[in-house]
Amino acid sequence: MRKIIAVASGKGGVGKSTVAANLAVVLANYGGGEKEQPLKVALIDVDFYGPSIPVIMGDGEIAVNPENNLIIPAEAHLVKYISIAFFLKNNDDPVIWRGPRFGKAMEQLFNDVEWGEIDIAVVDLPPGTGDAQLSLTQVVNLDGVILVTTPQEISLSDVRRAVNMFTKVNVPVLGVIENMAGFKLPDGSVVDIFGAGGGKVLAAQYDLNFLGSIPLNIAIRESGDNGRPLVLDKNHEITVMYRNLADKVIRQLDMLQTKAIKIEN
Repeated sequence: MRKIIAVASGKGGVGKSTVAANLAVVLANYGGGEKEQPLKVALIDVDFYGPSIPVIMGDGEIAVNPENNLIIPAEAHLVKYISIAFFLKNNDDPVIWRGPRFGKAMEQLFNDVEWGEIDIAVVDLPPGTGDAQLSLTQVVNLDGVILVTTPQEISLSDVRRAVNMFTKVNVPVLGVIENMAGFKLPDGSVVDIFGAGGGKVLAAQYDLNFLGSIPLNIAIRESGDNGRPLVLDKNHEITVMYRNLADKVIRQLDMLQTKAIKIEN
């Protein structure tokens, strides 16, 4: 895997998994950065307590390669993906684990899966700043993290904690996404159900990149429930937003890589 990025949030319910899935599909289908060429993408769901990537991506199936006993990941919409949900006997079974098991399970999702050549892996983290986040930073070298928030203060306060945590473990924060930022009514007016502008203010407060705002949109919810991410609709306005977001992420990764090379030299 040439690059590994995580999508994280301070609290649950902000649409983090939806953002992770749509970002992965955008990168796989349209690419980003200067080349704007589709990338080979892996989507790794390490939200063990609330795995939702298989539903968003359309369920899918995994298999085992009998020659090397590696797991063959599910694949849909040009994205290879894996989730703890594939290993549960029943879809509704809870994962009741203590911290130490996180690290081992994460390691297996990276090392015991037949990923092949991957340009970028998008990791869907659970919300918060606990065992899963720390375990991931110990299992792989993260190239960066994207933080997802909704505009209201209760979400922003938790994201501030996440910013401070990733800073302490030396993981670059690629930027902030403000999700569920307003709902457009039929007459064209926008209702700021969760407030407005909080993500942009937070990004400025910590001198982070503001990657963009994604509004509340019924089509996003419907596409997630149907296992067909909305960004597959090339002409939808939400797809344009995600393509801009992906472009900023890839450019930020390229900038960090260039800076690292200069420091080494």
